[in-house]
Amino acid sequence: MKAVVLAAGEGMRLRPLTVSEPKVMIPIANSPILEYVVDSLVKNDVRDIVMVVGYRKERIMSHFEDGKKFGAKIEYVVQEKQLGNGHALFCAKDRLSGEFLVLPGDNVIDRRAVGDLLRAGTGPSALVVESENPSKYGVVTLEKGAIKGVFEKPQEMISNIILTGMYSLSDKIFQFIEQCIAYGEYGLSNAVQASLGLQPVTPVFSDGLWIDAVYPWDLLELNAAALENLSVRTAGKIEPQVVMSGPIGIGEETIIHAGTTIYGPVLIGDGCEIGPNVTIFPSTSIGNSVTIEPFTMVKNSILMSNCNIGAHSYLSHCVLGYGVKSRSHMMAPGAEAYVNIADEFYKVPHIGSIVGEDTNFGTGVAIEPGTIVGAGCKVSSGARIIRNLPNRSLVT
Repeated sequence: MKAVVLAAGEGMRLRPLTVSEPKVMIPIANSPILEYVVDSLVKNDVRDIVMVVGYRKERIMSHFEDGKKFGAKIEYVVQEKQLGNGHALFCAKDRLSGEFLVLPGDNVIDRRAVGDLLRAGTGPSALVVESENPSKYGVVTLEKGAIKGVFEKPQEMISNIILTGMYSLSDKIFQFIEQCIAYGEYGLSNAVQASLGLQPVTPVFSDGLWIDAVYPWDLLELNAAALENLSVRTAGKIEPQVVMSGPIGIGEETIIHAGTTIYGPVLIGDGCEIGPNVTIFPSTSIGNSVTIEPFTMVKNSILMSNCNIGAHSYLSHCVLGYGVKSRSHMMAPGAEAYVNIADEFYKVPHIGSIVGEDTNFGTGVAIEPGTIVGAGCKVSSGARIIRNLPNRSLVT
Protein backbone atom coordinates (compact mmCIF):
# COMPACT_ATOMS: atom_id res chain seq x y z
CA MET A 1 0.00 0.00 0.00
CA LYS A 2 1.14 3.52 -0.79
CA ALA A 3 0.95 6.44 1.62
CA VAL A 4 0.53 10.10 0.73
CA VAL A 5 2.05 12.53 3.21
CA LEU A 6 0.75 16.11 2.90
CA ALA A 7 3.67 18.42 3.68
CA ALA A 8 3.15 21.50 1.50
CA GLY A 9 1.99 24.07 4.04
CA GLU A 10 3.92 26.86 5.75
CA GLY A 11 2.30 26.79 9.19
CA MET A 12 1.41 30.49 9.37
CA ARG A 13 0.25 30.31 12.99
CA LEU A 14 3.72 29.05 13.92
CA ARG A 15 5.46 32.15 12.63
CA PRO A 16 8.23 33.28 13.12
CA LEU A 17 9.49 29.69 13.48
CA THR A 18 8.56 28.97 9.86
CA VAL A 19 10.41 31.91 8.29
CA SER A 20 12.99 29.74 6.55
CA GLU A 21 11.50 26.25 6.74
CA PRO A 22 8.08 24.60 6.63
CA LYS A 23 6.18 23.57 9.73
CA VAL A 24 6.86 19.88 9.05
CA MET A 25 10.61 20.44 9.48
CA ILE A 26 10.45 22.08 12.91
CA PRO A 27 12.52 19.91 15.26
CA ILE A 28 10.76 18.00 18.02
CA ALA A 29 13.18 16.11 20.28
CA ASN A 30 15.82 17.14 17.71
CA SER A 31 14.07 15.42 14.77
CA PRO A 32 11.75 17.09 12.23
CA ILE A 33 8.05 16.49 12.83
CA LEU A 34 7.83 14.87 9.39
CA GLU A 35 10.40 12.26 10.38
CA TYR A 36 8.00 10.84 12.99
CA VAL A 37 5.38 10.36 10.27
CA VAL A 38 7.81 8.56 7.95
CA ASP A 39 9.10 6.40 10.81
CA SER A 40 5.57 5.38 11.82
CA LEU A 41 4.80 4.30 8.26
CA VAL A 42 8.02 2.33 7.85
CA LYS A 43 7.43 0.51 11.16
CA ASN A 44 4.13 -0.68 9.67
CA ASP A 45 5.85 -1.84 6.47
CA VAL A 46 4.38 1.03 4.45
CA ARG A 47 7.49 2.08 2.56
CA ASP A 48 6.15 3.48 -0.71
CA ILE A 49 5.56 7.16 0.09
CA VAL A 50 4.41 10.11 -2.00
CA MET A 51 5.19 13.45 -0.36
CA VAL A 52 3.24 16.51 -1.46
CA VAL A 53 5.54 19.48 -0.90
CA GLY A 54 5.27 23.21 -1.52
CA TYR A 55 6.50 25.91 0.86
CA ARG A 56 10.30 25.68 1.25
CA LYS A 57 10.17 22.29 -0.45
CA GLU A 58 13.96 22.15 -0.83
CA ARG A 59 14.36 21.78 2.95
CA ILE A 60 12.22 18.63 2.90
CA MET A 61 13.69 17.14 -0.24
CA SER A 62 17.32 17.66 0.80
CA HIS A 63 16.64 16.03 4.19
CA PHE A 64 14.70 12.96 3.02
CA GLU A 65 16.11 12.63 -0.52
CA ASP A 66 14.83 9.35 -2.01
CA GLY A 67 13.94 7.99 1.44
CA LYS A 68 16.51 5.18 1.38
CA LYS A 69 18.24 6.21 4.61
CA PHE A 70 14.84 6.13 6.35
CA GLY A 71 13.94 2.67 5.01
CA ALA A 72 11.43 4.08 2.53
CA LYS A 73 11.01 4.93 -1.15
CA ILE A 74 9.93 8.56 -1.40
CA GLU A 75 8.74 10.43 -4.48
CA TYR A 76 7.68 14.06 -4.52
CA VAL A 77 4.75 16.01 -5.93
CA VAL A 78 4.70 19.82 -5.80
CA GLN A 79 1.59 21.76 -4.79
CA GLU A 80 2.44 25.11 -6.35
CA LYS A 81 -0.20 27.04 -4.43
CA GLN A 82 -1.19 25.94 -0.93
CA LEU A 83 -4.96 25.95 -1.30
CA GLY A 84 -5.90 23.14 1.11
CA ASN A 85 -5.25 19.49 1.93
CA GLY A 86 -7.88 18.21 -0.49
CA HIS A 87 -6.22 20.11 -3.32
CA ALA A 88 -2.82 18.82 -2.11
CA LEU A 89 -4.01 15.21 -2.35
CA PHE A 90 -5.48 15.90 -5.80
CA CYS A 91 -2.00 17.00 -6.95
CA ALA A 92 -0.83 13.42 -6.31
CA LYS A 93 -3.70 11.83 -8.26
CA ASP A 94 -1.50 10.53 -11.09
CA ARG A 95 0.73 8.64 -8.63
CA LEU A 96 -2.13 6.75 -6.96
CA SER A 97 -4.50 3.90 -7.74
CA GLY A 98 -6.59 1.59 -5.62
CA GLU A 99 -6.35 2.05 -1.85
CA PHE A 100 -3.81 4.27 -0.10
CA LEU A 101 -3.18 6.03 3.21
CA VAL A 102 -3.29 9.80 3.65
CA LEU A 103 -1.42 11.43 6.51
CA PRO A 104 -0.69 15.03 7.50
CA GLY A 105 3.03 15.70 7.66
CA ASP A 106 2.76 18.16 10.54
CA ASN A 107 1.49 15.84 13.30
CA VAL A 108 3.54 13.69 15.64
CA ILE A 109 2.14 10.17 15.37
CA ASP A 110 3.38 6.76 16.39
CA ARG A 111 3.41 3.24 15.03
CA ARG A 112 0.22 2.22 16.80
CA ALA A 113 -1.90 5.04 15.34
CA VAL A 114 -0.92 4.05 11.79
CA GLY A 115 -1.34 0.35 12.61
CA ASP A 116 -4.88 0.85 13.92
CA LEU A 117 -5.82 2.64 10.70
CA LEU A 118 -4.35 -0.16 8.61
CA ARG A 119 -6.28 -2.77 10.58
CA ALA A 120 -9.63 -1.07 9.99
CA GLY A 121 -10.40 -3.38 7.08
CA THR A 122 -11.59 -2.65 3.57
CA GLY A 123 -13.36 0.52 2.56
CA PRO A 124 -12.67 4.15 3.47
CA SER A 125 -11.81 4.90 7.09
CA ALA A 126 -10.64 7.87 9.12
CA LEU A 127 -8.69 8.06 12.38
CA VAL A 128 -10.72 10.10 14.86
CA VAL A 129 -10.09 11.25 18.43
CA GLU A 130 -11.98 13.03 21.17
CA SER A 131 -10.93 16.65 21.61
CA GLU A 132 -11.40 19.29 24.30
CA ASN A 133 -11.25 21.99 21.62
CA PRO A 134 -13.08 20.58 18.58
CA SER A 135 -13.76 23.97 16.96
CA LYS A 136 -10.17 23.99 15.57
CA TYR A 137 -10.81 20.87 13.48
CA GLY A 138 -13.20 18.99 11.27
CA VAL A 139 -15.84 17.56 13.62
CA VAL A 140 -17.72 14.33 12.89
CA THR A 141 -20.99 12.86 14.05
CA LEU A 142 -21.39 9.08 14.20
CA GLU A 143 -24.31 6.73 13.57
CA LYS A 144 -24.31 2.91 13.59
CA GLY A 145 -20.54 2.63 13.47
CA ALA A 146 -20.08 5.00 10.55
CA ILE A 147 -19.39 8.71 10.08
CA LYS A 148 -22.72 10.41 9.48
CA GLY A 149 -21.58 14.00 8.97
CA VAL A 150 -18.47 16.19 8.80
CA PHE A 151 -18.51 19.81 9.96
CA GLU A 152 -15.43 21.96 9.36
CA LYS A 153 -14.43 24.10 12.39
CA PRO A 154 -17.98 24.57 13.74
CA GLN A 155 -18.57 27.53 16.04
CA GLU A 156 -21.16 25.70 18.12
CA MET A 157 -20.74 22.37 19.90
CA ILE A 158 -21.84 19.58 17.56
CA SER A 159 -19.57 16.79 18.73
CA ASN A 160 -16.23 16.38 20.49
CA ILE A 161 -14.99 13.80 17.98
CA ILE A 162 -12.60 15.24 15.40
CA LEU A 163 -10.82 14.12 12.25
CA THR A 164 -7.06 13.78 12.63
CA GLY A 165 -6.36 14.08 8.91
CA MET A 166 -5.29 10.42 8.76
CA TYR A 167 -7.33 8.37 6.28
CA SER A 168 -7.43 5.10 4.41
CA LEU A 169 -9.02 5.99 1.07
CA SER A 170 -9.24 4.81 -2.52
CA ASP A 171 -8.92 6.60 -5.84
CA LYS A 172 -12.72 7.03 -5.81
CA ILE A 173 -12.18 10.06 -3.54
CA PHE A 174 -10.77 12.09 -6.42
CA GLN A 175 -14.15 12.57 -8.09
CA PHE A 176 -15.44 14.14 -4.88
CA ILE A 177 -12.36 16.32 -4.46
CA GLU A 178 -12.82 17.56 -8.04
CA GLN A 179 -16.47 18.38 -7.36
CA CYS A 180 -15.55 20.30 -4.21
CA ILE A 181 -12.76 22.23 -5.93
CA ALA A 182 -15.28 23.32 -8.58
CA TYR A 183 -17.30 24.89 -5.74
CA GLY A 184 -14.20 26.53 -4.22
CA GLU A 185 -13.87 24.02 -1.36
CA TYR A 186 -10.29 22.76 -1.08
CA GLY A 187 -10.33 20.80 2.19
CA LEU A 188 -10.18 17.01 2.21
CA SER A 189 -12.90 16.90 4.85
CA ASN A 190 -15.25 18.58 2.34
CA ALA A 191 -14.64 15.73 -0.10
CA VAL A 192 -15.11 13.11 2.62
CA GLN A 193 -18.44 14.72 3.54
CA ALA A 194 -19.50 14.72 -0.13
CA SER A 195 -18.63 11.02 -0.45
CA LEU A 196 -20.70 9.84 2.54
CA GLY A 197 -23.88 9.34 0.51
CA LEU A 198 -22.20 6.81 -1.80
CA GLN A 199 -19.57 5.15 0.36
CA PRO A 200 -19.63 4.93 4.17
CA VAL A 201 -16.49 5.99 6.04
CA THR A 202 -15.56 4.00 9.14
CA PRO A 203 -14.33 5.93 12.20
CA VAL A 204 -11.20 4.43 13.77
CA PHE A 205 -10.34 5.19 17.39
CA SER A 206 -6.79 4.53 18.56
CA ASP A 207 -4.78 4.58 21.76
CA GLY A 208 -1.77 5.51 19.66
CA LEU A 209 -0.08 8.90 19.75
CA TRP A 210 -1.52 11.73 17.68
CA ILE A 211 -0.68 15.33 18.52
CA ASP A 212 -1.20 18.29 16.22
CA ALA A 213 0.92 21.45 16.32
CA VAL A 214 -1.39 24.34 15.47
CA TYR A 215 0.15 27.05 17.66
CA PRO A 216 3.71 27.61 18.94
CA TRP A 217 2.91 26.37 22.45
CA ASP A 218 1.71 23.06 20.98
CA LEU A 219 5.35 22.37 20.10
CA LEU A 220 6.17 22.07 23.79
CA GLU A 221 3.47 19.40 24.21
CA LEU A 222 4.80 17.53 21.17
CA ASN A 223 8.34 17.77 22.50
CA ALA A 224 7.36 16.42 25.93
CA ALA A 225 5.47 13.52 24.32
CA ALA A 226 8.38 12.64 22.01
CA LEU A 227 10.85 12.69 24.91
CA GLU A 228 8.77 10.17 26.83
CA ASN A 229 10.09 7.52 24.43
CA LEU A 230 13.66 8.80 24.54
CA SER A 231 16.24 6.10 23.97
CA VAL A 232 19.19 6.98 26.16
CA ARG A 233 22.47 7.46 24.33
CA THR A 234 25.23 9.18 26.22
CA ALA A 235 28.29 10.30 24.28
CA GLY A 236 30.56 13.33 24.53
CA LYS A 237 32.44 14.27 27.69
CA ILE A 238 30.80 14.45 31.12
CA GLU A 239 33.02 16.01 33.75
CA PRO A 240 33.07 14.91 37.40
CA GLN A 241 30.45 16.39 39.73
CA VAL A 242 27.74 16.36 37.08
CA VAL A 243 24.41 15.12 38.45
CA MET A 244 22.05 13.39 36.03
CA SER A 245 18.76 11.60 36.71
CA GLY A 246 16.10 10.16 34.43
CA PRO A 247 16.49 9.42 30.71
CA ILE A 248 19.08 11.75 29.15
CA GLY A 249 20.55 11.68 25.65
CA ILE A 250 23.85 13.45 25.01
CA GLY A 251 25.37 13.75 21.54
CA GLU A 252 28.87 13.35 20.17
CA GLU A 253 31.53 15.95 21.08
CA THR A 254 29.26 17.59 23.65
CA ILE A 255 30.84 18.73 26.92
CA ILE A 256 28.86 18.83 30.18
CA HIS A 257 30.90 20.82 32.68
CA ALA A 258 31.18 20.23 36.43
CA GLY A 259 28.39 21.37 38.72
CA THR A 260 25.70 20.89 36.07
CA THR A 261 22.48 19.11 37.01
CA ILE A 262 20.19 17.53 34.41
CA TYR A 263 16.78 16.04 35.19
CA GLY A 264 15.50 13.87 32.33
CA PRO A 265 13.89 13.40 30.00
CA VAL A 266 16.33 15.76 28.29
CA LEU A 267 17.93 15.47 24.85
CA ILE A 268 21.15 17.33 24.01
CA GLY A 269 22.59 17.27 20.49
CA ASP A 270 26.11 17.09 19.10
CA GLY A 271 28.88 19.62 19.70
CA CYS A 272 27.24 21.43 22.61
CA GLU A 273 28.90 23.03 25.63
CA ILE A 274 26.81 23.10 28.80
CA GLY A 275 27.92 24.75 32.04
CA PRO A 276 29.54 24.73 34.46
CA ASN A 277 26.77 25.02 37.04
CA VAL A 278 23.84 24.88 34.65
CA THR A 279 20.51 23.27 35.60
CA ILE A 280 18.30 21.68 32.94
CA PHE A 281 14.82 20.46 33.87
CA PRO A 282 12.64 17.81 32.17
CA SER A 283 11.03 18.00 28.73
CA THR A 284 13.87 20.06 27.27
CA SER A 285 15.43 19.51 23.85
CA ILE A 286 18.70 21.17 22.90
CA GLY A 287 19.91 21.02 19.30
CA ASN A 288 23.43 20.78 17.91
CA SER A 289 26.23 23.28 18.60
CA VAL A 290 24.38 24.99 21.44
CA THR A 291 26.27 26.81 24.21
CA ILE A 292 24.67 27.38 27.63
CA GLU A 293 26.89 29.44 29.87
CA PRO A 294 27.32 29.10 33.68
CA PHE A 295 24.57 29.51 36.27
CA THR A 296 21.77 29.30 33.70
CA MET A 297 18.51 27.40 34.21
CA VAL A 298 16.42 25.92 31.36
CA LYS A 299 13.13 24.08 31.84
CA ASN A 300 10.54 22.54 29.50
CA SER A 301 11.96 24.30 26.43
CA ILE A 302 13.13 23.75 22.87
CA LEU A 303 16.47 25.29 21.88
CA MET A 304 17.21 24.70 18.21
CA SER A 305 20.74 24.31 16.87
CA ASN A 306 23.42 27.02 17.11
CA CYS A 307 21.81 28.89 20.02
CA ASN A 308 24.01 30.61 22.59
CA ILE A 309 22.55 31.43 26.01
CA GLY A 310 24.60 33.71 28.26
CA ALA A 311 25.40 33.17 31.93
CA HIS A 312 22.89 33.70 34.76
CA SER A 313 19.91 33.32 32.41
CA TYR A 314 16.51 31.71 33.03
CA LEU A 315 14.30 30.14 30.35
CA SER A 316 11.02 28.36 31.02
CA HIS A 317 8.52 26.98 28.47
CA CYS A 318 10.35 28.72 25.61
CA VAL A 319 10.92 27.85 21.97
CA LEU A 320 14.08 29.39 20.50
CA GLY A 321 14.72 29.19 16.76
CA TYR A 322 18.02 28.43 15.07
CA GLY A 323 20.95 30.69 15.94
CA VAL A 324 19.33 32.72 18.73
CA LYS A 325 21.99 34.38 20.87
CA SER A 326 21.72 36.13 24.21
CA ARG A 327 24.26 37.66 26.52
CA SER A 328 24.07 37.17 30.29
CA HIS A 329 21.07 37.59 32.58
CA MET A 330 18.32 36.94 30.04
CA MET A 331 15.01 36.37 31.83
CA ALA A 332 12.28 34.52 29.90
CA PRO A 333 9.97 32.98 32.50
CA GLY A 334 6.86 30.93 31.81
CA ALA A 335 3.42 31.68 33.24
CA GLU A 336 -0.24 31.85 32.28
CA ALA A 337 -0.51 34.42 29.51
CA TYR A 338 -2.59 35.73 26.66
CA VAL A 339 -0.75 35.21 23.37
CA ASN A 340 -1.47 37.40 20.36
CA ILE A 341 -1.41 35.51 17.04
CA ALA A 342 -2.79 37.18 13.90
CA ASP A 343 -4.71 39.72 16.00
CA GLU A 344 -6.40 37.03 18.05
CA PHE A 345 -5.65 36.41 21.72
CA TYR A 346 -5.33 32.91 23.15
CA LYS A 347 -5.20 32.14 26.85
CA VAL A 348 -2.36 29.66 27.42
CA PRO A 349 -1.95 28.00 30.86
CA HIS A 350 1.86 28.07 30.82
CA ILE A 351 4.01 29.70 28.15
CA GLY A 352 7.34 31.50 28.04
CA SER A 353 8.73 33.20 24.93
CA ILE A 354 8.74 32.18 21.27
CA VAL A 355 11.81 33.56 19.49
CA GLY A 356 12.53 33.43 15.76
CA GLU A 357 15.86 32.44 14.26
CA ASP A 358 19.02 34.59 14.31
CA THR A 359 17.67 37.03 16.92
CA ASN A 360 20.26 38.60 19.23
CA PHE A 361 19.70 39.83 22.79
CA GLY A 362 22.01 42.04 24.81
CA THR A 363 22.68 41.74 28.54
CA GLY A 364 19.86 41.75 31.08
CA VAL A 365 16.95 41.44 28.66
CA ALA A 366 13.58 40.48 30.19
CA ILE A 367 10.78 38.99 28.06
CA GLU A 368 7.22 38.80 29.32
CA PRO A 369 5.51 35.38 29.21
CA GLY A 370 3.54 34.82 26.03
CA THR A 371 5.65 37.20 23.94
CA ILE A 372 6.58 36.31 20.35
CA VAL A 373 9.85 37.79 19.12
CA GLY A 374 10.38 37.72 15.37
CA ALA A 375 13.33 36.41 13.39
CA GLY A 376 16.46 38.50 12.88
CA CYS A 377 15.69 40.96 15.68
CA LYS A 378 18.34 42.90 17.62
CA VAL A 379 17.46 43.74 21.23
CA SER A 380 19.77 46.02 23.21
CA SER A 381 20.92 45.42 26.78
CA GLY A 382 18.48 46.15 29.57
CA ALA A 383 15.39 46.03 27.34
CA ARG A 384 12.08 44.69 28.59
CA ILE A 385 9.95 43.08 25.89
CA ILE A 386 6.24 43.24 26.76
CA ARG A 387 4.64 42.84 23.31
CA ASN A 388 5.27 40.90 20.12
CA LEU A 389 8.10 42.07 17.87
CA PRO A 390 7.93 41.74 14.06
CA ASN A 391 10.79 40.16 12.16
CA ARG A 392 14.00 42.22 11.99
CA SER A 393 12.91 44.59 14.74
CA LEU A 394 15.54 46.81 16.39
CA VAL A 395 15.02 47.55 20.09
CA THR A 396 17.41 50.13 21.52
